[in-house]
Amino acid sequence: MGQQTSFHAPHGGADFLGWRRRGDAVEVIYDDGVARHMVWRVEGRDAFEHRLSDALKVAVGQRRILPALYDELKKRAIVFEMVRG
Repeated sequence: MGQQTSFHAPHGGADFLGWRRRGDAVEVIYDDGVARHMVWRVEGRDAFEHRLSDALKVAVGQRRILPALYDELKKRAIVFEMVRG
């Protein structure tokens, strides 16, 4: 069974942001509750769950979650690629 952490936007939206571990892969998931469901695969196998969770926690608290997510991942040097969008 995989490991996961999730966050919901505090500003009244249905926005969901989380990460999950499936085997060796780590994925970041975004869902706006209406039309968008996006998945990114995170590169690297080091223990970086704390940095990833911090990035997601900061991003989901912003009004514009996706630009904030990209900024936070880049700021923490977390490499990612889109899998589904």
